Amino acid sequence: MAEKRFSIQDTDPLLLFGFNDAHLRTVEQAFPEASITARGTTVYVEGPEEVVEAVDAVFQELMVLLERNDALAEEDVKTVLALEQSNSDPAPTANTPDADVVLHTPDGEAIRPRTPNQAKLVESARTNDVVFAIGPAGTGKTYMAVAMAVAALKEHRVKKIVLARPAVEAGEQLGFLPGDFYEKIDPYLQPLYDALGDMMPHDTLAEYIETNRVEIVPLAYMRGRTMKSAFVILDEAQNATTGQMKMFLTRLGPNSRTIVTGDVTQTDLKDRRRSGLVQVQHILEGITGIDFIYLTPKDVVRHRLVRDIIAAYEKHEEG
Repeated sequence: MAEKRFSIQDTDPLLLFGFNDAHLRTVEQAFPEASITARGTTVYVEGPEEVVEAVDAVFQELMVLLERNDALAEEDVKTVLALEQSNSDPAPTANTPDADVVLHTPDGEAIRPRTPNQAKLVESARTNDVVFAIGPAGTGKTYMAVAMAVAALKEHRVKKIVLARPAVEAGEQLGFLPGDFYEKIDPYLQPLYDALGDMMPHDTLAEYIETNRVEIVPLAYMRGRTMKSAFVILDEAQNATTGQMKMFLTRLGPNSRTIVTGDVTQTDLKDRRRSGLVQVQHILEGITGIDFIYLTPKDVVRHRLVRDIIAAYEKHEEG
């Protein structure tokens, strides 16, 4: 057994623990092996060493979120707990279906999960119609989602791919940008083009876009549509409002599935509480056929320095 105590001296206990200690009870329920006691500005944790360290990590992250946002919602607590659980889960073995190749690129490169949580994402997308992939930049969530969509199209499991992004930076200002419609939206959708360009020949991609087998559109332009036999991806979903998220999810028609990706800590919305990706974790929790996969900085698969950069910024934000 291990014991640990840490100070929350610079944090408002009422905001950290929640009204009537609601947040504290949520953490206690997630770690039944630990004894957690709060006395004034000190938190005492007792239990197995790995559990004590996990509880400490959860509270440290909650304090960072509270300092950053001046508030702490129940959804925040559940997200941090889910991320900590993802950190502690063992990796799948090479013989499991999670390690299967998702897609071969035109150059013959095999696209496959490169981290345990990417493997969870792939497996979940194979068994659920709606999957939310939540995690920081560089964890491959969008890239793996696009790979799953392209594989489904090549295998004739769907008839088209629809990729969408909220254009928060543009908002109502699209009309003030130079160029036609496609030139105006292109900067916000270019990352999706880039991922597709890695996975199919250029002429094939151009043909699919021309024939609408692949659509890349701003989220706002999906209102009123029904997606039938389609693989639909909503990227950067932290920038969708709750209303936009509901609109997007209710576009799904027969034989369609979707992956929603985003980072709940990096919304461009003025009020973070309006983020549909933050709210949806609570609203759709427990519905069969809907799954939430959480990726962490340990899943970063970009340049080796990206993980260090994320860690450095997190340390800076902690003060």
